Amino acid sequence: MTKNLIGKIISNKLAHTVTVQVSVSRLAPKYGKILRLHKKVLAHVDADKNPELGSEVVVAPYRKISKLKFFKVVEIKSI
Repeated sequence: MTKNLIGKIISNKLAHTVTVQVSVSRLAPKYGKILRLHKKVLAHVDADKNPELGSEVVVAPYRKISKLKFFKVVEIKSI
């Protein structure tokens, strides 16, 4: 089972690649405080899709494409 991630595009300057910031909220186990965790992932995007900066996208795990890129843009939710 693969887990798709929802994030926001923060950079689209590379060829066929976008940088997506994925945000997750978790509770701290000891104190119960809400922690907002952020992770930047590089995702492959097909030539027919043209996501813009600030777009919300769904990325899914994919085979390793390069040293740091192993996600693929599945869907563009909003622009």
